[in-house]
Amino acid sequence: MSRTSIASQWWRYPLWTMAVLGSSKSFRTNPVIGSPGLNERGLHRARVKLAADMAARRRKWLAPSVRDDERQAFDRDGYVIRENALPREVFERLVETLHSTPLPAREMRQGQAVTRMIPLGPNVLSTIPDLKAFTAPQTFAPLIRYVAGLPGEPVYFIQTVIAEPAVKKADPQITLHADTFHSTAKAWLFLQDVGPDDGPFVFVPGSHHLTPERLEWEHRQSLAAHHDDRQHHASGSFRISPEELQALGDFTPQKVTVPANTIVVADTYAFHSRATSPKHTIRAELHAYHRGNPFSPLPFSLSSLPGFGERRLDMFLAYEDWLAKRRHKRPVWQDVGESTAFDGAHI
Repeated sequence: MSRTSIASQWWRYPLWTMAVLGSSKSFRTNPVIGSPGLNERGLHRARVKLAADMAARRRKWLAPSVRDDERQAFDRDGYVIRENALPREVFERLVETLHSTPLPAREMRQGQAVTRMIPLGPNVLSTIPDLKAFTAPQTFAPLIRYVAGLPGEPVYFIQTVIAEPAVKKADPQITLHADTFHSTAKAWLFLQDVGPDDGPFVFVPGSHHLTPERLEWEHRQSLAAHHDDRQHHASGSFRISPEELQALGDFTPQKVTVPANTIVVADTYAFHSRATSPKHTIRAELHAYHRGNPFSPLPFSLSSLPGFGERRLDMFLAYEDWLAKRRHKRPVWQDVGESTAFDGAHI
């Protein structure tokens, strides 16, 4: 955002200032969050530190609902792997159904990768009842909440990642990065075996901890992020080079290769990426994410309200469509009609 543009929108400063107290993260579109002067004085550092402290406090409330071994794995590594996540007969029946059942889908292209999203709203859940084994409140949600350090209900959808190496454009997700400045959770229940050449999830174990070195690195990024050429970096999803990562500690990125019917739940404040695929691949999974106000002191969330949580994604997509139409732009998530989880890309 240019200085002239900011000056012409002085009346938005109260909103930009209030956003500091929430999950807003863009250094480019919010001149308060992106202010080099305020960040030199410690604004971003304070937000990161307070968010980590609040997440640790909320995890104490959430810990009793999580298995001891999985809690210990997360506290050590920043992610949890659970094999045989669904009962075998349910999983096999679900995969067979998803191979043959077209559902309303959206797609987004990032370089050589296309990501398909099929929201798991009430209509889809009534069409394929076995999906409720994934979205049921007491199945995986307690673990996802603990990893995120947040109460409330996750957002659920079917996700398909289609790698097209023949497209010679960079995928921004293959660079190690943190999603935002605070703990958030993403979960993938893989519908197929995921090998090292299938574009697997890459994770840096232990990088979810807020060490003094990480806090200082965050501070340095905050001073220049507002004008960084990397769009995602300027938007608050900081990218990190291998050299910078090694300066933060003894960290080694690992490819997370797993058999089908395995769920991986990770704190994406830790550094992670998507591995490149040397071949055309279609990787389907049941996906969930959980993100909210990192400064909330409350043990509950509005996302837990009956009838609201399962409709949040549909509401968000409807808003994105309206906003894109108003700005005469194509929406990020393009409506591609009906598709199965295992079809090729439509955009």
